[in-house]
Amino acid sequence: MIIDAHAHIWAGNYEQSRADIINICEQYGVSRVYISGLHSAYPNEDEIEELNEEVAKFINDYPNYIGGYCYVNPRHENALDVLKKGIEEQGMAGMKLWISTYCNDPLVYPLVEKCIDLNFPILIHAFHKAVDQLPNETLATHVADLAKRYPEAKLLMAHLGGNAYYGIKPIIECKNVWVDISGSLFRRDDLDYTIKLIGSDRVIFGTDMPGASYLVNLGQVEEANLTDKQRQDIYYNNAVSFFDRGFRL
Repeated sequence: MIIDAHAHIWAGNYEQSRADIINICEQYGVSRVYISGLHSAYPNEDEIEELNEEVAKFINDYPNYIGGYCYVNPRHENALDVLKKGIEEQGMAGMKLWISTYCNDPLVYPLVEKCIDLNFPILIHAFHKAVDQLPNETLATHVADLAKRYPEAKLLMAHLGGNAYYGIKPIIECKNVWVDISGSLFRRDDLDYTIKLIGSDRVIFGTDMPGASYLVNLGQVEEANLTDKQRQDIYYNNAVSFFDRGFRL
């Protein structure tokens, strides 16, 4: 069984994004995919509303396959209302933070506190780049800072922080931080290195599809130096715990 904890539908290409994701589920036996809607780097309130509505629609159309993240821009005055709507009305399973602010910006604190109250997990884009780092793009050090401030929060640091050799060390002691392997930038050595530092029980399978290849990410897990149990934990069991709102840290 496989859960993909990190995928997207893109504004302007909703139908193709949906079709690609459902095709992967049916062709390769993926049990569930958790998606967020994305478009511009720094979205306004109308764009956030549209993206979340499209995610909610996808969930309603394919409830057996699709779960969703409520995407918020912490710079918006209505960000907390957007989160509440996602939880109470749209059936979202988690909150998504992209690049509008660093994840440890005080603007994020009320959102995290609401997620803690409801045991609502949080997916955080984190990406270290050698060049062209985006303004306010979260790094692993920011994730670690947030995790230490809120040890009750369930955080998923995406993309191994963009660079496993940079991104994993800051969160070693942060037991409330899981990582996903989404994207097509990594080799099996990155996953082996990650597991050496934090173990396999904090690693969650994700792909970043449809923009990234499902099979490339699958291959990274298949080729890594793992036991069968470790693979199943990464593919499925760890995600079940992460999204289980009955499971508290």
